Amino acid sequence: MAIYEGKDSSVDDAPKPHESGDEPARSLSLSETEGLEGLSLYEKKCVLINREIDAQGMGKYQWYIWGLCGFGYMLDLLWAQAFGLVLSPLKQELGFLGDETGNISVAFSSGLTAGRQWAFNLTVLFTTVFGLGLGGTNSYPSFLVLTAFVGFGIGGNIPIDTRITLEFIPQNRRFLLALLSIFQPIGVVVTSGIAYGFIPKYSCSPNFSQEGALPSCRNVAAGVACCAKADNMGWRYLLFTLGAISLAVFVFRFVLFRFKESPKYLVYRGKDDKAIGVLQYIAKFNGKQTAITLETFEALAREHNSVGSGTAILGGGAKQLQSSAWEKTKLEFARYKMLFANKQMTRLTLLVWATYIMDFWGFTVAGTYLPTILATKNGQLHLSLEFTYRSYVYIFLPGTVGVVIGALMYGVPRVGRKWTMVLSSGLMGASIFIFSAVNDEKSNIGLNVMEYFFQSMFNAVLYGWTPEVFPAPIRGTACGLASFWGRLFGIVSPLIAQQLYGNSGNINSVLYLAGGVTLGCVITTALLPNKAIGAQSF
Repeated sequence: MAIYEGKDSSVDDAPKPHESGDEPARSLSLSETEGLEGLSLYEKKCVLINREIDAQGMGKYQWYIWGLCGFGYMLDLLWAQAFGLVLSPLKQELGFLGDETGNISVAFSSGLTAGRQWAFNLTVLFTTVFGLGLGGTNSYPSFLVLTAFVGFGIGGNIPIDTRITLEFIPQNRRFLLALLSIFQPIGVVVTSGIAYGFIPKYSCSPNFSQEGALPSCRNVAAGVACCAKADNMGWRYLLFTLGAISLAVFVFRFVLFRFKESPKYLVYRGKDDKAIGVLQYIAKFNGKQTAITLETFEALAREHNSVGSGTAILGGGAKQLQSSAWEKTKLEFARYKMLFANKQMTRLTLLVWATYIMDFWGFTVAGTYLPTILATKNGQLHLSLEFTYRSYVYIFLPGTVGVVIGALMYGVPRVGRKWTMVLSSGLMGASIFIFSAVNDEKSNIGLNVMEYFFQSMFNAVLYGWTPEVFPAPIRGTACGLASFWGRLFGIVSPLIAQQLYGNSGNINSVLYLAGGVTLGCVITTALLPNKAIGAQSF
């Protein structure tokens, strides 16, 4: 399958937009102006862009974007799962205390990025470079530093990849936003499978899940039997392999394919000619023709200004580029004001923030500690480490089905996105509480399957839905801020969990923390305004 390569966002190799020159200015047709009444100039241009993308359909370019953004989703949980799986063998070798276990999750959650075109590639580059270095660390502080840099790259993947996908796919394929999340359980299963191949075979013996586990060589005198690096290479082999996978994704996203900037983002920046060039490039890539030209936008601006009071700056094309620095600054601040433009937007913004906070809090604690807790419980049942790591594959594989069901629920009447999130978050929290009360082989696997199944369903809908309900000028800001608040509390939550786990050794206290906060998502999603769900996204 050949992958078409472009040059840059200026789209030099695309057919040039029509220059109005000396030709007479044309008027917009009835079909072009239909449904544009009452909108700003910027919103009108976005509607025309939506119509053009809808008319082109789901072509090769859109499928490449969807797949490559899916790889970003895969890397997110590929690495997040890895840190939960290596925590116990890492602790056995490096000898840090139980109340320091949450520092790994803190370091990973500290990474945040923002942007569009450059971030599409740099997020993966950061992950690759520092991920490969993780396997070579010999001290806990250096491991935490490199983990933070990996998190810096991973932190931007989901908000960036989701909004990129949203702005390039037709509106009748919006369910693909939720389906992007299918790459997350795939990433978890890949990590779990690799860990199953390496960690049980290349770990110290007796290992961390067995009675009489070898202590760290850092904590005992010379000559005492201990867990040395040479006997505990499994977690390192896992991280080296994940670094190689990240490198392959970077090659696909940067070398074999060149992402073009979003037309709506370019219009927002006043670069109408480049926005038209991107649309024509996509049409050429897909073997189709585009009906929209620069003259279309110019005619739209003339008509809008003739019936309005003054000349619009936002969406004004060349006039916007020629505006003063103060006017441009006001436009930037206006973006943030839009988050609280009216009562409904304020309610939506605050509830989305609260949902991300509780979601990240819950799954960060669960993702960090559930593998350790399951290994501990299985050790009490005298089940082997091979059995435990093999169980991770069984537990996480059904998450792909949860994502598909979440995507299918998009169009179910009276359920849709909102009530799918309410139901799945409730069942996710309930499964964690039930897991705290039982300890037998079948229940341990079954309840973890249930927890991850509904976690996958919930996050699939949440990540796909969030950029849909915010307009394009603040879509990146809204998604980035929601992710920021989520990851900020994803830093706080493991610090609390490590105190509960390290001081008391009570694994149920960690489960109560994760399950209780997760149930808060039931309330926040139930309170979401219905009118915002599935609205036209400008």
